[in-house]
Formats: sequence, structure tokens, C-alpha cells
Amino acid sequence: MSLRVSELKVYYRTLRGEVRALDGMSFALADGEILGLVGESGSGKSTLGKSLIRLDGRMRHAGGTVVLDGEELPIADDRRMNDYRFRKVSLIPQYAMSALNPTRKIRRMVTELLRSRGVTADTAELESRMSRVGLPREVLDRYPIELSGGMKQRVVMVVSTLLDPSLLIADEVTSALDVSTQKAVARALLGFRDSGYVKSMIFVTHDIALTHHIADTIMVMYAGRLAEKAPADVIVKAPRHPYTRLLLDSLPEVGVRHTERRLAGIAGSPPSLLDPPAGCRFRDRCPIAGEECAEDPPVAELAPGHHVACWKA
Repeated sequence: MSLRVSELKVYYRTLRGEVRALDGMSFALADGEILGLVGESGSGKSTLGKSLIRLDGRMRHAGGTVVLDGEELPIADDRRMNDYRFRKVSLIPQYAMSALNPTRKIRRMVTELLRSRGVTADTAELESRMSRVGLPREVLDRYPIELSGGMKQRVVMVVSTLLDPSLLIADEVTSALDVSTQKAVARALLGFRDSGYVKSMIFVTHDIALTHHIADTIMVMYAGRLAEKAPADVIVKAPRHPYTRLLLDSLPEVGVRHTERRLAGIAGSPPSLLDPPAGCRFRDRCPIAGEECAEDPPVAELAPGHHVACWKA
């Protein structure tokens, strides 16, 4: 396995107490695998991505381990994690279009980044990677303000993968893009994996349809915990967790008129993670909840690669 996460707990410090954003996450990612990470806002998707590279100083590592390529990452130590960023694990951040320094031309920005890692920029390789994502070499000599949103997004993608990290985390990288640009970005990410620029990838998004096209496996999160994880086709066509089913039912279907099938929302709201309830965290919104749901559900493997945290599954 390329990545193995075991009982990971990450809390945020607030004036009202600690928010248990991740509360016992365990999963594995194989070499070459793309994992799609989906769930409602506040489910812990972005926190999971950021915790694997430790980019948020408000986070407190409250337990668990992360092993990448057989080596445990020091995710509780920001200074030590700096040696792993870009080289072993890299992140395309949410709102990546705002991540570029507006006072630096792209070439200078990339050169300075590589120099900070003790690497000399390879102009030919840089131009080759720019070309792979559909960017002309002239982009290297432009300021970010001279580029469109889609072009800036692809520049950040190239910069994030220049050192061929084992794990790439793409955090909501298509949320601010039009549909055609989303497809181009998705193709580029697949190209990075297929070309060996990255070994495996976590694709964080709200867009289940896009995830289905790019991911090998989809993991559904709810209130800081795993709800269901299975091959992409299984999640979309034969989900077993009630939350996954309701999440899919809330999405429109191509070719189906609203008069034929009205969208079904999910009643209620996610629980507060300042003081999460005992037992299954979805039970207050679940249409099939029973008495046993007052206890924490085990994560059961229903079939090879299909894991569900639900008593009713």
C-alpha cells in the first residue's frame, strides 16, 4: 500500500472548545490509486487532506498514524513535515487560483520554490509539464494576473507535482471552474498519475459525478468519520450506507425532468463536532435508524474493498 491511515484524529482549537473534525479515520490507498473523497460541507474532507501535509496551524493531532511508502509521517510536527512537503506529499489547495504570488512571474516563482528545496529548475522538464496541461511556454514569463482562472489552476497543478510526490491531494480544484475546464483539469490529473508524476492521489470534491469519472475508489465521509468506501461504480450504482443513498438521491439525473422526479434533500443538519453524539452520528437524520444505532457502528467489509460503517448495512 502507498498510504495507510490508522485511527487518525485531528481537532481544531476554538474559543468554545475543540472541534473533532476527524475522529478516528482509517483507510488505505494503493499505488496508482485515485481516491475520491466526498461528503457534505463540514464532513472533514478538506481537513483530512490538509492533515496529511499539515498546512493548518490550528490543527491538533490528537491521535493516529499516517504511513506513506512504509515511512510514518511526522504529521504532529510542522517543522519535520516540511522535509516531506512537495517531495513525498503535495497539495493542490482549495482556491488554488489565489495561491500564486502576484508580484512574481511564474518562472521566477517556480525557480525560487525549487531552490528552497535544494533543486535546480530543469527548464525543458518544466516546459514539458506545462505543455502536458495545455499551457504554452510563454506562460512561464507572465504574471498571474495575466492568466485566466483555468490557466492559473493548471500552473498550480504543475508546481505541486514538480518533485514527483508519492501522494497528491487535490482539494476542491474544480469548484470554481466551468464544465469544460473541469474536464480538462480532470484529464490532466489522470495524466499526472499515468505518467508517473504522482504515485497515488486523493481527489476532494462535492461533485460525485466528476469523482465517478476520475476516481478508482470513492470514500464518503460524514461528521468526521468514514461512512462508506468502495469502488466508484459500487458507490454510484449500489451504495449500502443510508447517507450515501440519500446523498445520491439529492443529485439531479441527466435526461430526467423535475416533473418526473423531484430531488430529495436530506432532512436535518449534521451534528456539532464540538460535542458529537454517541453512537452513529447520522442516526438523527437516518430514515432506518434503530436502537442499536445508539452504539458506534463497526466498519464492516461487505465485499473486497467495500467498507461500510452502519449497523443496518
